[in-house]
Amino acid sequence: MTVLLTRSDILRVLDVPAVLDALRHGFRQASPIEPLRIRTDLPGPGTATALLPGLIPGIPAYTVKVNAKFPGSTPALRGVVCLHDLTDGTLLALLDSSTITAWRTGLAAALATHLLSGNRPATPDVVGVIGAGVQAEVALAGLGVLREVRWVVVHDLDPGRAADFLSRQGIPGVVVGSAREVAAAADLVVLATWSREPLLTAADLRPGLHLTTLGADEPGKVELSAELLSAARVIVDDRALAVQMGALGNVGLTVDAAHATLTDVLTGAAEGRQADEVTVYAPVGLPWQDLAIAWPVFQAAQHAGRTIDFLS
Repeated sequence: MTVLLTRSDILRVLDVPAVLDALRHGFRQASPIEPLRIRTDLPGPGTATALLPGLIPGIPAYTVKVNAKFPGSTPALRGVVCLHDLTDGTLLALLDSSTITAWRTGLAAALATHLLSGNRPATPDVVGVIGAGVQAEVALAGLGVLREVRWVVVHDLDPGRAADFLSRQGIPGVVVGSAREVAAAADLVVLATWSREPLLTAADLRPGLHLTTLGADEPGKVELSAELLSAARVIVDDRALAVQMGALGNVGLTVDAAHATLTDVLTGAAEGRQADEVTVYAPVGLPWQDLAIAWPVFQAAQHAGRTIDFLS
C-alpha cells in the first residue's frame, strides 16, 4: 500500500528540529551516487523538473521528485515526491512536492545561514528578507528555531504582500522600498525571488554581511551580481550545478568562484566565515534534501494517512 500525503497531512506531522537534524546529517555525508537534477522548458511559460535519487546514508528509502514550475500560477510549483523502499522499490508514499520543496529548501537555507553567519555574541539585530513568499517565510521560521530573531526588514515588489508577510511573523520589523535598503540594515539577508537581474551589487556589501540567494536555481535567474559574488566567500551545495543552472553560471562565473560546499564546511574540509568577510550561500537544491523531510514525515504519518494500492 502507498500512503498519500497532502499538504495538510505533511504540515500536521512536520517536526522542524527533526528535519534540521536530518539536513545537517545529510550535508555531512557524501552521496554514493551522483545526483541528477533534470530540467527542460515546455511549450509556453512552464518548465518540467525531476530530481533523483534522494539518498542519505542510514535511511532505507530514496526519493524521486517530479515538478511542474509555472511562475504565473499559484502555487508556482506543483508535483509529487515518490518515496521508495531502498531494498525492493516499493512505493511507500506520494507526497505533495510543493510543500516538501518549500520546507526542505527553506530549512536548508536557514541551517546554512545560521552556520555561515559567524560566531556572533548574540543573534543579529536584523534579518533581511527580499521576496516575501513561502520560501523566505520557511527560512525565517527555521532561523527562529536555530537562533533568536529580534527584528526583520522586508522588501517585495508588492508592498502589501511584504506587509502581510511581516504581520504573520510575530516579530517586530519594518517594510522597506528596495533590496538595497534591506542589505544596508540587515546582518543576514535571505533573497527568494524570480528576478532575472541583480538585486544587489558589490556596492551594497559591508563587512560581516551574509547573503543567502535562493532564487537563482534555474538558468537565467539572478539575484546577486558577478562583482558581488567575486568579492564574497561563496558557499554552494553543489559546484557543478552552481555553474550549470545556479548563481555562479547565471552571471558568467566559473566553478573557481565557489570557495567550498556546505558539506566541506560542516566536515572541516574548508573554512566558513573568516573574521568580518562577506559570505554568500548559493544553493540550487539537491535530491537528498527531499528525503530529509519526506522520510520523517512518512514515519510519523504512515498509519494515519490515506492509502492506495496502485497494483490493484
